[in-house]
Amino acid sequence: MAAGVVFLVIGAVGVALPVLPTTPFLLLASFCLAKGSRRLHEWFVGTQLYQNHLDSFVRNRAMTLKTKLGILFPASVMLLLAFAAMQNVYGRGFILFLILLKYIYFFTRIRTIREGA
Repeated sequence: MAAGVVFLVIGAVGVALPVLPTTPFLLLASFCLAKGSRRLHEWFVGTQLYQNHLDSFVRNRAMTLKTKLGILFPASVMLLLAFAAMQNVYGRGFILFLILLKYIYFFTRIRTIREGA
């Protein structure tokens, strides 16, 4: 239960800070809270944070285009900052590979649904 609360706090902070990925931490929070406390998990599932960031993904393994871009864009900006700061050619190549891989994954493995669907 404590791990679920910690992941929930980190995920909530990740909503405001693009450095922290929100969705993975909220998924971990949901898992830990489901194992630790049914009541706390039901509360979490009812929150706006869960509804905005996880509900469509958990139910349908799908996200709106707005949600996908809201995840991908800040992460890409952070990776591009690392790319600019890095002098190593192999490191830069790896960063470009990561950027490409995450876009491929999000647009081939996660269905895109219409807003409000």
